[in-house]
Amino acid sequence: MTNKSYVLIALCLCAQIQIIAQTVSEESLEEPLDEVVITDSRFNLKRENSGKTVIKISKEEIENNQGRTISELINTKSGIEINGSRSNAGQNLGVYVRGGRNRQVLVLLDGVQVSDPSELSGGYDFRLLNLSQIESIEIIKGAASTLYGSGAAAAVINITTKSANSKKMSAAFSSSVGTNQSASDQNYNVADFSNSVAFSGTLNKFTYRTAFNNQFSDGLSAVISDANEKDAYSKYGLDTNFGYTFNPAFSINVYGNYTDSKSNIDGYDASFNLADTSDEFNSKQSRIGASSTFKYPKGSLNLNAAFSEYDRVFVSSFPSNFKSKNLVFDLYNKYVFDTTFYTIIGINRIENNATFTNNVTFNILDPYANFVYVSDFGLTMNAGARLNNHSEYGSHFVYNLNPSFSIKSTTNGYTKIFGSYSTSFIAPTLSFLYGDFGANLNLDPEENTTIEAGVELKLTTDFRVSGLFFNREEKNTVLWIDGGYLNASDLLHAKGVELEVEATLFKKLSVQANYTFVEYKEAFARRIPKHKANLQLSYNMSKATFASLSYQYTHQRFENSFVPLLDRFSLFNLYVSHTALNNTVTFFGGIDNILNEDYEDVPSYTTKGRNVRLGLKITL
Repeated sequence: MTNKSYVLIALCLCAQIQIIAQTVSEESLEEPLDEVVITDSRFNLKRENSGKTVIKISKEEIENNQGRTISELINTKSGIEINGSRSNAGQNLGVYVRGGRNRQVLVLLDGVQVSDPSELSGGYDFRLLNLSQIESIEIIKGAASTLYGSGAAAAVINITTKSANSKKMSAAFSSSVGTNQSASDQNYNVADFSNSVAFSGTLNKFTYRTAFNNQFSDGLSAVISDANEKDAYSKYGLDTNFGYTFNPAFSINVYGNYTDSKSNIDGYDASFNLADTSDEFNSKQSRIGASSTFKYPKGSLNLNAAFSEYDRVFVSSFPSNFKSKNLVFDLYNKYVFDTTFYTIIGINRIENNATFTNNVTFNILDPYANFVYVSDFGLTMNAGARLNNHSEYGSHFVYNLNPSFSIKSTTNGYTKIFGSYSTSFIAPTLSFLYGDFGANLNLDPEENTTIEAGVELKLTTDFRVSGLFFNREEKNTVLWIDGGYLNASDLLHAKGVELEVEATLFKKLSVQANYTFVEYKEAFARRIPKHKANLQLSYNMSKATFASLSYQYTHQRFENSFVPLLDRFSLFNLYVSHTALNNTVTFFGGIDNILNEDYEDVPSYTTKGRNVRLGLKITL
């Protein structure tokens, strides 16, 4: 049976469920209307009842960052460092959370895991997404393997795309142009272009949304060199989503997307020295999927299924071609016994296939359960377990225990104390096991234990502050050692502190600030700053005009024992937007790296200096 067949089966199952729905009460699950978080439990729980400091990037915040990339926006949040987000557009991105690397940070797109099985870390490329098509983002840090499986050891990033407009027909157009220059080459030529168009609407029980986006960027060399040869990046993507609500109890969505990108990159010459070369990296990704929800009086049955294909080609003196397929099938039942007890029972199926010298596959089949207890006296308990069944590594049991206790201080305020103890299992990627460079079939899976404790204080709707301590212990960390992948003999001990503040100082002035401290052995600390801080001041000049000034400090970073520490750096960014013509037209602009700081994000690779961007968005 092919992977595409699984998706077809999912669609058939959804159709069968619709028949059942006709005989079931149309009563739907009642969920709280207050500020809610979803990702840490899959239920819409009040923030005060969540045992995590969930980072929420709202629709409003996304609208106030138009023209930027997803990685640039996520990189401003506590505990997160995305290397390459400040570099040439074709630069690979390294996602680090609490010392965890790409393969330990799970990315969900509309609740479904996304990953490239042939990619070295098995991670997801944020460059495939356009910020203009995103509705919101939730980030939970710490182990979340109980709900989301292998790979959710350091964080889960849940990205929700925009839904269809409630009108019969609507359209949105966005376009921006800007410079793309280094700190040493301030020519102010227009060299970066981004465009998107989306059509959506609701016709009775039918919803639709189709979006197209493209990007072209030039002007920066990938590597630092005297020649400063320009390395262009181009991308276009197509997204479609169709939904149908059969009745209040049952709905289904089918979707698909395609992305094609081309990067002029720099690589290694005949002497194996990093240099200005004429190398290329071409990538194509396609994805189809289906999701459905069947509601019954005290719960809902949910199905998510998606099939993805990736084709990556490196054109260089050392050419290579990687093809991979990924199937995700997640079926789970949510049930509410009463207003205090919530349960999830599900089963998760993942099949990863990649072509290196040979075609290789591994499968995962995981049953899991999670329970949430919300008392009427402030205690919340979130606990769960999962049995990982891996075709190469057998069965591994993981679990989490996440209690919290909140005390109401005012109508909208509370003090919350929370903690967690979580375990996780991370299987080596197909590239680590079977890839063309340094593969090792004898690798053991990584195993993590994470402990965290913290306090969150919300005085009013205008003020929230939180702080937490975390300690993550990992054994069998996979490292590149002497030309191949090996398990580290030492335990990784990563510990640190995260602080966050959100406040409205005056009616029109608000502030967001965060600080992260991470400490662990140098051998595991590659490109991760010990100290990182972000500050943003936002000012609503009027109902139509918004401005923000942001600051980011990144401390020294360790690369390896042969390279000096990467210097600390500070960046200031300015953003302004104005809405006119009855909120149908928005003009926006920004200046990044106002002081033209010269720094390195990735050793020997170019970073962006002062750059200017102007744009326009039209909504009809």
